[in-house]
Amino acid sequence: MEIRNEVVAVLDEVLSLKGRTSAFTLDTPLLGAIPELDSMAVVALITTLEERFGFVVDDDEIDGTVFASLGTLLDFVQGKLGA
Repeated sequence: MEIRNEVVAVLDEVLSLKGRTSAFTLDTPLLGAIPELDSMAVVALITTLEERFGFVVDDDEIDGTVFASLGTLLDFVQGKLGA
């Protein structure tokens, strides 16, 4: 649950959602559903996740499916952490 909370906090911070993420579930759609999540925000989000969790994301690891929902983003982060 700790990783989930941190990922949600990063989303809220990077996208300036002002607490809207508190209602997010694993099924909450992200890319295409949250106007703040544009291409520049994706880059900022990846960079912040790398810094916060201490992993590196290669360009070929990222596509739209990673950002389909909170659940898919969380799966990606957990995979990078080996969790």
